[in-house]
Amino acid sequence: MSETDSHAVADPREIELKLDCAGSDLTALAAHPRLQGAGGAEPELLVSTYYDTPNQDLRAAGLTLRVRNQGGRHIQTVKAGQGGVGLFDRSEWETEIAGETPDPAAWADTAAEKVLRKADAPLERLFSTMITRRVIPVQQGESRILVTLDEGRVESPSGASPICEVELEIAEGEPADLFALAQTLAETVPLRLSATAKSSRGFALIDGTSPSVVKAEPVELPDDASAGEVFRRVARACLRHMRLNETAFLASHAPEALHQMRVSLRRLRSALSLFAPILESDPRAISFGDEIKRVTEPFGHARNLDVFLSQTLPRLAKERPGDADLDALRDLAETERAKAYDSVLATLESPQWRGLIIDFAGWIEAGAWARQEAAAEDGRAFAAQVLDRARERLKKRGRGLKKLDPHTRHRARIAAKKLRYGAEFFAELFPKKKARRRQDKFGAALSDLQDHLGALNDIETARSMTESLGGRPMPALDDASTQDLLNAAAEARSELLDVKPFWR
Repeated sequence: MSETDSHAVADPREIELKLDCAGSDLTALAAHPRLQGAGGAEPELLVSTYYDTPNQDLRAAGLTLRVRNQGGRHIQTVKAGQGGVGLFDRSEWETEIAGETPDPAAWADTAAEKVLRKADAPLERLFSTMITRRVIPVQQGESRILVTLDEGRVESPSGASPICEVELEIAEGEPADLFALAQTLAETVPLRLSATAKSSRGFALIDGTSPSVVKAEPVELPDDASAGEVFRRVARACLRHMRLNETAFLASHAPEALHQMRVSLRRLRSALSLFAPILESDPRAISFGDEIKRVTEPFGHARNLDVFLSQTLPRLAKERPGDADLDALRDLAETERAKAYDSVLATLESPQWRGLIIDFAGWIEAGAWARQEAAAEDGRAFAAQVLDRARERLKKRGRGLKKLDPHTRHRARIAAKKLRYGAEFFAELFPKKKARRRQDKFGAALSDLQDHLGALNDIETARSMTESLGGRPMPALDDASTQDLLNAAAEARSELLDVKPFWR
């Protein structure tokens, strides 16, 4: 699986596809025709204990240190990087040690050495995982893949949580075959791309947190990244953002989780558009964008109803004190939202949705686009061209902003949103202090513009929502209020265009 020489010059790596499922589904999966060897695979008990300093310095550095008891042998492992979705590609150092206590000699020359030397603090036990594992070799295409069925739990002094995962690891072959096999297995049981490592589940347990709503995180990009590598990292980040919030929504039905799911999918579709110059030769890029937009249509309707109930109706109640019609309108909106949420849940529970996400993740990693010459272009130069075009598009669509009709104004808002996503995607490619200062100014002006355009769009959405629910038409905002928003939007646009591009 991974190298055991902790003194190797190049970092040994672990590359595997992780999928989440339920315990009962894992039992059913073991009977899958492609896993004919599952019955004869001898179950193995793996007990792993995770360690860190009292201040969790390793965790802060994106590292984990564990000691695994495997058939009486003790294997110490350092892993770098906790991010990812589905396909986990991480540096990993494994060394057999004498006992269950971490051995400093075994983390020498690993990423943990510098962190622990600087921390100069003792290690303490954090949590442990008890996993029953079965490993089945499978031939998929030209690849030999190890399918691992893991079932067990993570335990800490504060409690326990179940673990049920399927891992697919290439023994020999290509990543595309991992996803092809995953799709075949997912036709039998509901498998979802995993966005969390086992260690992440342990940290959630000791932190006392349940699946939580998360916002988009910065995309880590090496300075010398190609355009194709930038796209792959951006798309992975969008998928991770979506999957974490999908998990939170399925657990809680929280409106904010739904909102962040929509944000992640808008960012993903924006990425497909912004990176079109390197994707356009691959027809699947367009089909993925169209399919994601189609199947997630209920998400937008449900989110609009959330905003209507939490923001629009309270404002109307202040404008129409004692208006009995608002109670009827609220009842209609709540009934409609319940239906919309049912549609969202039906989408998320459907095999078509789960298959689409696995298929898309496979395309990110091994699609035909990655073999095109354009994907090898310098990432920083590509980013500058993309951001120039996006800035010019906003400049053009925002001309005469104060006089634009709602539909045209909405197109300007979309252009602003796409420019903002692009600026966030590419930010790490421009790390110098001057570029950072310009990024801050650029981001502030762009945020102001989006806020004002968003407020105007919310008014139009609320009005159409009220009419669709059969309520009394919303009173139009007075000319002064509308003009104030338009003036503020126009001023923000002007300030934005005055900011020197941070990518130049």
